[in-house]
Amino acid sequence: MPNALATTPVAVTPVASAQSDRQSEATTGTDTSDRAVVFQAKGLAKTYDMGEVKVNALMDVDLTIYKGEFIVLLGASGSGKSTLLNILGGLDCPSSGTAQFAEHDLTHASDDELTLYRRDHVGFVFQFYNLIPSLTVRENVELVTDIAKDPMPAVEALGLVGLAERVDHFPSQLSGGEQQRVAIARAIVKKPEVLLCDEPTGALDYQTGKLVLEVIARINREMGTTAIVITHNAAIAGMADRVLYLSGGRIEKMVQNDHKVAPSELTW
Repeated sequence: MPNALATTPVAVTPVASAQSDRQSEATTGTDTSDRAVVFQAKGLAKTYDMGEVKVNALMDVDLTIYKGEFIVLLGASGSGKSTLLNILGGLDCPSSGTAQFAEHDLTHASDDELTLYRRDHVGFVFQFYNLIPSLTVRENVELVTDIAKDPMPAVEALGLVGLAERVDHFPSQLSGGEQQRVAIARAIVKKPEVLLCDEPTGALDYQTGKLVLEVIARINREMGTTAIVITHNAAIAGMADRVLYLSGGRIEKMVQNDHKVAPSELTW
């Protein structure tokens, strides 16, 4: 089946104005002029109707994310982190503003186009692993290879997350951290351009959480996958290229890390 998004180029929207490029460099302290844009949002807003009350989950978000970046979205519960990630991942649509993946418009894409976008371009990792208990580790990952366009072998993906020896085990035979690594293998087996992680260490203890972060960092480093990680844990910010601080549905500030910290060196 052809990718519907590939036939729907964005008409005239420039990747970024010279002014916003200068503003980004001033904010982050890095020259991004020669890097490919993966995501761009302009004036992004999301409002939910809760009876007679309107909840502004996102307000006036401008954002550019570049290929191969490791981004951490940091903020308290209700700050808009998950809403932003869901829009970038094609799981939700904004109330206003625009969102683009590369040159493709996500804002006005149909449900079928968003389904193809998620299938072909995005890997998701959530706080809870969502593995099928009656299937082995290999079979859980192969569920994705059956529908992906050009997947890697399931065993190769499991090797990348350090589970090559556990392929025939069932989820109940694995620790929480191992199950989360299976979930990461399932997300990367289709070789996505972006890996979107919503609190991937939220259900894990300190040491196990750091092991999972090591895996995500390795995927970002070795495969060149753009990684965006949601967390409320400020310590995790040290491993990012850039940290976006959200509050009240807005990006309050962006910080560039000149010296990234290895996950093994994180403490909290």
